[in-house]
Amino acid sequence: MGELQSSIQYLPGMGPKRAALLQKELGIESLSDLIHLYPYRYIDRSSIYPIREISEESMVQIKAKVVSRSLYAKGGEVIDPGKGASEFRRASRLSVIVEDESARMEMVFFKAIKWNWERLSPGSEYIFFGKASQFNGRLNMVHPEVDKPQSNGPATGLVGVYPSTEALKSSGVTSKLMSRAVSTALALCLREVQETLPDYVLRDNGLVSKRKALFDIHFPKDNASLESARYRLKFEELFLLQLSLLKQKYVRSRGTKGFLMPRVGEDFNSCYKALPYSLTSAQQRVIKEIRADMMSGYQMNRLLQGDVGSGKTLVAVLCCLLAKGNGFQSCIMAPTEVLAHQHFTSVTKFLAPTHSRCALLTGSSNVAERREVLEGILDGSIDILIGTHALLEDNVVWKNLGLAIVDEQHRFGVEQRSKLWKKNTIAPHILVMTATPIPRTLAMTLYGDLDVSVIDELPPGRKPVKTICIDESRKGAMYKFIREQIASGRQAFVVYPLIFESEKLDIKNLEQGYEDIVAAFPLPDYKVAIVHGQQSNEQKSFNMEAFVAGRADILVSTTVIEVGVDVPNASVMVIMSAQRFGLSQLHQLRGRVGRGAEEAWCILVKDHKTSKEAQSRLSLMCSTQDGFELSEQDLRMRGPGDLEGTAQSGLPIKLSIASLSKDSALLSKARDYAGAILERDPDLSSEENSLLRRELSKAKFKIEDFSRIS
Repeated sequence: MGELQSSIQYLPGMGPKRAALLQKELGIESLSDLIHLYPYRYIDRSSIYPIREISEESMVQIKAKVVSRSLYAKGGEVIDPGKGASEFRRASRLSVIVEDESARMEMVFFKAIKWNWERLSPGSEYIFFGKASQFNGRLNMVHPEVDKPQSNGPATGLVGVYPSTEALKSSGVTSKLMSRAVSTALALCLREVQETLPDYVLRDNGLVSKRKALFDIHFPKDNASLESARYRLKFEELFLLQLSLLKQKYVRSRGTKGFLMPRVGEDFNSCYKALPYSLTSAQQRVIKEIRADMMSGYQMNRLLQGDVGSGKTLVAVLCCLLAKGNGFQSCIMAPTEVLAHQHFTSVTKFLAPTHSRCALLTGSSNVAERREVLEGILDGSIDILIGTHALLEDNVVWKNLGLAIVDEQHRFGVEQRSKLWKKNTIAPHILVMTATPIPRTLAMTLYGDLDVSVIDELPPGRKPVKTICIDESRKGAMYKFIREQIASGRQAFVVYPLIFESEKLDIKNLEQGYEDIVAAFPLPDYKVAIVHGQQSNEQKSFNMEAFVAGRADILVSTTVIEVGVDVPNASVMVIMSAQRFGLSQLHQLRGRVGRGAEEAWCILVKDHKTSKEAQSRLSLMCSTQDGFELSEQDLRMRGPGDLEGTAQSGLPIKLSIASLSKDSALLSKARDYAGAILERDPDLSSEENSLLRRELSKAKFKIEDFSRIS
């Protein structure tokens, strides 16, 4: 492995300064790092174009002879280089006229003027490659790449273009320099590259060797060799990631003992029979999946996805009652006090026909309430405890906690959640819920080591939210509509993307927006509340509860109300500067209305300056209510890093060449193939899988804490 780990600073054209910059900008230190930095696009340099056929603004390659050359000083003065070297120092531009059999054009150089003058002598023939443009009626190229005809360097055929930054470009680290450095690195260390996949994996999937793939991804001789290299490297990346996740899932499901809960119980049946409506087939399917886990004897680790309004809370209640029927207690942990209070209200209604007791514990619980709750869970008289982070405190001691449900689990850190699992001698069954629809490809990667259940249908009778997009110039008409809704007894949300004035973003801030709304809806006829993340918990709770209780007609807010707020009487959701939001976030906000029996509207207010990409998002929001379809589109538009509208690292490992949005079919194939291997050899202990054991032992696959929930 000697050459692979050598520093890139010793490569031609690099040196210590450029090497340090590459490490800082792209994380490239060794030859191994360099040959695993793949081009992100390719330029076809296999064709020579006649000058007469060149169009403006195109990247082209020509073969032409130098006809003449001229030096110019600033201001356009023609310089005579025969007067001495000092004349070159005065030169600011070199113009070289070249011709082929079809026409003439100009090559322009502003740097390395003396060197280019000396090598581009009249009568000599070169290959010129660059972007064609027009200046003063003449076709030209500025700083073209110049090569001798028939040269055997990398600048022929398909030429890779490497990732770069402004700092690298300004330091002379061009794509051409990178290409030459990679060519030298491959010559030095390609023979040391070890195969990462067993022969049978290569054979089954029609993959070329690792060495061939690495060479061809940088210097493909044609499109076929490039595609073979891409396919091999993408498959390897996705396959090893899925193999790692599935292996962890298999080991945990077979190795972590869980509470056995075979009975249904009287309270489950009482709640189920008293429901005023039938469960959807999706809810029934999910409950069966969860019950199978709770009866398996192994600890459940399951993610429950359900679009807004799909009935996740009812599923959670029925699962808690399954635990009660087997003598166990349950808890439901929510990220905010408002959401915890709403869960408590909903769960209490569902439990009315049962003998189960539910309690609430939050940071705002007073001393007497807290004492009663702590005594109740310790003596077993409380069956279901709903709360916030307060559930994690050391003095919260259970008699027999068997099921822990975490709502919007991405809002809790791994370390926080792990405290819940230590509340019993054996870790409780774990169910995490999210109302953020996650694309299937992303779920397989973010939560690939968990079991995933999806509620993919809404309860019958729920009306879709009518979604329209308007320009901010139509706010007057919108205010008139909101007044009509309030007059009929309804309420409205108005959401802004920022809290305080931003110098960088030309959008209305929350404070100014609040003043505008108050001016348009004055006291005493209207009451307006405001909620944002910089308020204290007491302020937020007071204002939010005023809106929930109907004491305020309008709630002006940031996205703090994105998840979980349930106000059935709210019929209008206005999202200001809607072009600033991603699709998933817009969909979450829309889900805050239409939770009652009345018709509901979501009004997307866009700024005058809205990009085409943002407009396409807003148009898509108006065309569909399907959160999963929107999440797939969001993945394609924005990538996986920020789908939940929170600062996420995105993926458990960095993907170098594969794309979750573009390679979903290959991801599914790789996952299925990985699963088949683990069916035959769960521990990868056979000799034929020794390469796979070696790869999964590498540091980048130690990812168990990324999405583990126990």
